[in-house]
Amino acid sequence: MDVLLALAGPRDPYVSGLATQEEPGPLLTLLRARPFDRILLLSTPATATAAHDTVEAMRSECPACEVELREIPLYDFTSYSEILRELQRLAADLRGYLPHARWYISVASCPSEVHACWMLLAAGGDFRAQIIQVRPPQPGSADLPVVTEVNPQDPDFPVVPGRGDRVREAYLGPPELDDALRQIGIVGDHPGLRFALDRAGLAAPSDASILIFGETGTGKELFARLIHRLSDRAHAPFVSINCGAVPKDLVESVLFGHVRGAFTGATQDYRGKFCEADGGTLFLDELLELPPDSQVKLLRVLEDGIVEPLGSSRSRRVSVRVVAATNRDPHKAIKNGQFREDLYHRVGTVEIILPPLRERAEDIPKLALHLLDNINRQLRRPKRLSPNALARLQSQGWRGNVRDLRNTLVRSAMFCREDIIDADDLQLSSGGEPAPFAFLPRPHEGFKLREYIDEIRRRLIERALEDACGNQSRAAQLLGISPQALHKYLSGQAERSTLVDE
Repeated sequence: MDVLLALAGPRDPYVSGLATQEEPGPLLTLLRARPFDRILLLSTPATATAAHDTVEAMRSECPACEVELREIPLYDFTSYSEILRELQRLAADLRGYLPHARWYISVASCPSEVHACWMLLAAGGDFRAQIIQVRPPQPGSADLPVVTEVNPQDPDFPVVPGRGDRVREAYLGPPELDDALRQIGIVGDHPGLRFALDRAGLAAPSDASILIFGETGTGKELFARLIHRLSDRAHAPFVSINCGAVPKDLVESVLFGHVRGAFTGATQDYRGKFCEADGGTLFLDELLELPPDSQVKLLRVLEDGIVEPLGSSRSRRVSVRVVAATNRDPHKAIKNGQFREDLYHRVGTVEIILPPLRERAEDIPKLALHLLDNINRQLRRPKRLSPNALARLQSQGWRGNVRDLRNTLVRSAMFCREDIIDADDLQLSSGGEPAPFAFLPRPHEGFKLREYIDEIRRRLIERALEDACGNQSRAAQLLGISPQALHKYLSGQAERSTLVDE
């Protein structure tokens, strides 16, 4: 059986990005020139959209060929150590997955670093495969082959002595926490965030179910990806589903699959998310939105690991690590009869709480710079943030948390005409009002609370008098105190001033 292993790229499935123009990208060009029995298409977080589009195009192009999509946690295409580590894990898994297959690796859509690592693995014998290069047809080059195959195991292939051992030494195992944070993009030093990260790191190597609590936009899915990345399942799929976004009558079909004819509209078999995540991690976002009937079936699957698709009498055993998340209080949902208590205890073996962004204001400048750095990669003119802009970002309440901050930076970079984004250039949303206590100082050695409160009182009274044009009765009304209290305060201030002058 000939099996093609390929990574979808930005020129897949169509060079123009429009399928109606029928200009095939590298992978479709290969399939039109060379048949395969099976295709395993790889997807990374950066290529997910292209990969899904390519799968559909491949199935349309080769209906008799089985096409499977598998995600690998590869985040940095410039890091040879990370690429080699992930491909080594993948190769080890694939050797047992299809032991008698003849493997072919297409490097046409790969970045050069991935291309080099595949060549190294194949030449070192860690993964025996033919390397395939594709040259899109060009005018005046009809005599040149579209597909070129290279056998790195050929005795005449130039190699470096001892290469196999060096490849094996390059496999470093699971990354350390800080390395994984850099790859996934979680930024911050707030004690609450670091505590959550420590819990995630300690729980990741086990298969225990994890329940993540956090407001919308706090990064619950990033934490789930971090846990998957640090686990022994990192080489297997990470599958995500938002339980609140699936129609209630389709939840069980989406989670557990169905067979053709199971219900109206089921025109073909569907594996379901649990089968897609077999061997890996399933992230159930907004878990509390599951309807009661689906909660019962989910509990049973979590307890015995057996999935039975809708309309089928045949079951399948799966090995899936479940990480769930919610922005609601599960205890209140249990009390109101909206969520099963036994499912809560089954899913929440480990609980992780993510602090909202407004509680870790000291992280905002560092986080904003990190987000802007990612945004700049898609801009013709990179932007920078002024100190005043950073200060204003730090003062906001951020109801939408990190997602809200990122959206603000995207808008600001898009509409700012200068290279530097200043405070007035920030495109804040209507929910971006200043946090009421954003500028409170941190207590320190020598800090005096009474003096700080006295200073705040003095400044507020001065501001009220200024807004009231010196009218003490109006100023007292603005402050919510009696005119007598304000007069007494001002008299005391005047008396103290007189004593100082004397």
